[in-house]
Amino acid sequence: MIALQWVVALGILNVWLFRSGKATPFRGGDAKNLREEFAAYGLPFWFMCVVGVLKVGLALALLAAIWVQSLAQPAAIGLGGLMLGAFAMHLKVKDPIKKALPAIAVLAMCAAIALL
Repeated sequence: MIALQWVVALGILNVWLFRSGKATPFRGGDAKNLREEFAAYGLPFWFMCVVGVLKVGLALALLAAIWVQSLAQPAAIGLGGLMLGAFAMHLKVKDPIKKALPAIAVLAMCAAIALL
């Protein structure tokens, strides 16, 4: 359980804090960074900011849940919901499934955290 919390939290923090301005093979559409990715989905910049704050906050809550276990389920459910939204956005722009794999994997790990 703790390993899953670390993997999910550090993965989210990596994407949003360290790789937000970098291209990856998993960005939606033809986006080269997070801002372009949200634009490709037809979402405004302010929405990207809200999602970023939520994802970073919930990732930090998952890390805190290593010591305060009662935070694990709500944080995992919240992140899982955001990952479901990410998967839906990949479908919206007709990305190949490969681009949605990280969202699917994190959703599955969040489900495991929430249910175990």
